[in-house]
Amino acid sequence: MIHFLVHDSADTVGVAVVDLAAGTDCTGRDLSTNEPLKAIATEAIPLGHKLALKDFPVGDTVIKYGCEIGRVVRPIRAGQHVHVHNLKTKRWA
Repeated sequence: MIHFLVHDSADTVGVAVVDLAAGTDCTGRDLSTNEPLKAIATEAIPLGHKLALKDFPVGDTVIKYGCEIGRVVRPIRAGQHVHVHNLKTKRWA
């Protein structure tokens, strides 16, 4: 079963294709290379939301679909939910 997708090899987050419960051992797919990926969701992540694939310090940039989408405003650990509580989008920066 695929739990998340990465659309570009440069992406630092995956997009959940199902609701993820905390502790889920996730299988993903990089759509640009068709390579399998692995991650553990450390907290609940709703369908369509972002899963951190690495640790992010404050000020770091998040990449999704091969594009910089925002700046981290609170530290994010790999496996956490990336959303408005810890990311300020470039659109509103």
